[in-house]
Amino acid sequence: MMVFSEKQRLALTWWMPGSPHYQKEAILCDGAVRSGKTLAMGLSFFLWASACFDGQRFGICGKTIESLRRNVLSEVLPKLSQMGAVWKEKRSENLLILKLMGHENRFYIFGGRDEASQDLIQGITFAGALLDEVALMPRSFVEQACARCSVTGSRLWFNCNPAGPGHWFYRHWILEAEKRNCLRLRFTMEDNPSLTEQIRKRYENLFSGVFYQRFVQGLWVQAEGRVYDFYSPEMAVLPPSGEMEQYYISCDYGTVNPTSMGLWGKRAGVWYRLREFYFDSRREKRQMTDEEYADALEKLAGSLSITAVIADPSAASFAEVLRRRGHRVQKARNDVLSGIRLTADALKKGRVVICRGCEDCLREMELYVWEEKGHGQDRVRKENDHAMDDMRYFVATVLGGGADGFAVCSVERRR
Repeated sequence: MMVFSEKQRLALTWWMPGSPHYQKEAILCDGAVRSGKTLAMGLSFFLWASACFDGQRFGICGKTIESLRRNVLSEVLPKLSQMGAVWKEKRSENLLILKLMGHENRFYIFGGRDEASQDLIQGITFAGALLDEVALMPRSFVEQACARCSVTGSRLWFNCNPAGPGHWFYRHWILEAEKRNCLRLRFTMEDNPSLTEQIRKRYENLFSGVFYQRFVQGLWVQAEGRVYDFYSPEMAVLPPSGEMEQYYISCDYGTVNPTSMGLWGKRAGVWYRLREFYFDSRREKRQMTDEEYADALEKLAGSLSITAVIADPSAASFAEVLRRRGHRVQKARNDVLSGIRLTADALKKGRVVICRGCEDCLREMELYVWEEKGHGQDRVRKENDHAMDDMRYFVATVLGGGADGFAVCSVERRR
């Protein structure tokens, strides 16, 4: 039996005749992570569509189709099946056909990754749309999805975790919810009855700084100060002795800007930044060639068997030199904010540890700060960020799952 909190029940029933919010044309649920808003919104959306329409088309939108299937459909569809729903998914068409309450409707799945995504949704008419993690989508895509909902009785459904107070969605939807005839519900972890106090404490300990304020407290606050404000140089450790289980090298590549590389070794589930290479062409008053950087990388690796080089996505020429020398090169995942959050999480949990001797990485940890004015978006200051970028590349790609999908093996370097 599913148990819902008062706020979840409100999200589930706001559209029903007799509800004091029945005349609202949209619902917006924002707030903390793991607060139960996604499940309540997903169930409510499908129940509303099935109760009020037959033979209509609806849109379900996320930042990516994969994240939408993982975060929404995999949670909601089994529970709808328990209520008697029959559904089938045509993955090649990104189409879900669902039959419930004697009505059958079609739900089209879209990913709103970038500005070009709006082209995918043009020309179709919806009776309603659910936009999951709407703050991660570009404004053009969101507005195009809203414009598609022109069937009489159509409604809009939004949910998200907070970003900065300059974010366009906060300014144009959260602050103007009443003007837009939208019901806004702010969720906290206490609104999720499935979370125990122990799990709540775990999430409270998981985040720090701006991410704590947003993902735990559910606040739309400005990112400011040091990015890794919880970290101090005293947290660095001596490099472990002996062989590690696995090795990677991460690289942030620059010609005029500094180039930073980190050697990572894994032992007992912990990744250690064992040593590093850092070259600042301005400080040294000369530039290095791709071949010289490749030599430096091989010196950093020594005789170790490197699983892969996690390379700066913009370093195409350098990556090609490495491939010609026999190295396996993996293009780094480069979502900055997601990568920073994953890195902060890994550092706090002790899954990533910086070793003494990695002086440039430790130096940048103290100097890596948010821009004071993000112009509506969170931005880090583009100074003292090169070792920070190579560390972020490593965490996002290896610990964050981006290294999946390629064979893990070592390649003997050609001399």
